[in-house]
Amino acid sequence: MDLEDATILAAPDRAEEVRAFYESHPYPAPLKDLDEHRKLYQNPERRRALSLLIWPTKKPRAGREILVAGCGTSQAAAYAMRESEAHVTGIDVSETSLGHTRELQRKYGLKNLDLHRLAIEDVGALGQVFDEIVCTGVLHHLPDPDIGLRSLGGVLAPDGALHAMVYGTYGRGGIYMMQEYCRLIGVRLTDDELRNLGETIGSLSGDHPITNVARRVKDFRRPDALADALLHPHDRAYTVPQLYAWLERCGLSFARWFDQAPYLPQCGAIANMPHAARLLSLPPPKRHAAVELLRGTMTRHNFIAYRDDRTGGSQPITFDGDSWRNYVPLHLPWTLVVRERLPAGAAAVPINRRHTYPDLALPINSAQALVFAAIDGERSVDEIVRSAAGADGADETRRLVQRLWEYDQIVFDATVAD
Repeated sequence: MDLEDATILAAPDRAEEVRAFYESHPYPAPLKDLDEHRKLYQNPERRRALSLLIWPTKKPRAGREILVAGCGTSQAAAYAMRESEAHVTGIDVSETSLGHTRELQRKYGLKNLDLHRLAIEDVGALGQVFDEIVCTGVLHHLPDPDIGLRSLGGVLAPDGALHAMVYGTYGRGGIYMMQEYCRLIGVRLTDDELRNLGETIGSLSGDHPITNVARRVKDFRRPDALADALLHPHDRAYTVPQLYAWLERCGLSFARWFDQAPYLPQCGAIANMPHAARLLSLPPPKRHAAVELLRGTMTRHNFIAYRDDRTGGSQPITFDGDSWRNYVPLHLPWTLVVRERLPAGAAAVPINRRHTYPDLALPINSAQALVFAAIDGERSVDEIVRSAAGADGADETRRLVQRLWEYDQIVFDATVAD
């Protein structure tokens, strides 16, 4: 038997291993209710902001088709609850995970949700096309992620969007060390073994690479999270260049990072480094790759992608010309504004609570704080300039709203921009 034959035979076995893993250890941990989630998304501006992050030039519309691929124990139900005017399809290889989702579906009467036990590679069997595809934390577990990504691209509408998350290589060094440790001593998937594994990690030196991951990932010490991270039968990770190349060979184009500030050299401490100007002179893919190397601890890449034959640019937001004047900015719902214990000269510090790098806080002065407060999701940048800054402050306001966007503090409604 040659290597090619062995690979062909191994792929189904590996897929079955992954399915069996999630049958016995569903992840994330099943939720008993979605009450907090429902409360959050009763605010229509929260849904609007999320939609504009994905499609800044498209108004949300009823009847969208959403696919949650590898929906796990609750993700498809959460989408169906918050997107009540959309139709949601959830697929997963684990009947155990789907069972937990069905319980939530029954509890909340989610009639806009359909569930199927189906592998991502076989999604074409549904015979549907989707406006939005969500696939977070799944593709890196497939025997061949290229086949999975091409399959999703094949059911994505021409102007649709894929929201995906895959593991990042450099930040997972400690995880791969501990995976090898678990293989060497034969750690098994039992409650006792997972508890002992958690205690072992907790006793390690603070400079061990795994301790940084344990600090940054909130649920890492939970047994289900430990099992998924350290005892999963298959995963792979991507560097930024590998991710760009992966999308290209699978017929997709990169649109933006879900949280873009960690990848931008003009944001945070990297903006003050000696090489900042050289980083900014690079094309975006190399720029993002260089910043990933400087950050060094990214454990995942969360991004939006479009079909490569999509009409229009892959990044429709631009500050060239005058189109930015017609953008309507609105705050991202997870922005927190700190007004106490501020650095010198600051009147406020907006913080994106999703960011894990503390240097990505953005101090603003009193004049900038007036502009920030004038952002209400209704007025355009041009209207804000006239009301909060005046004609003389137009350039400064443009720079501020651009920085707020780069720092993931706002999104733009560009549906009426020329």
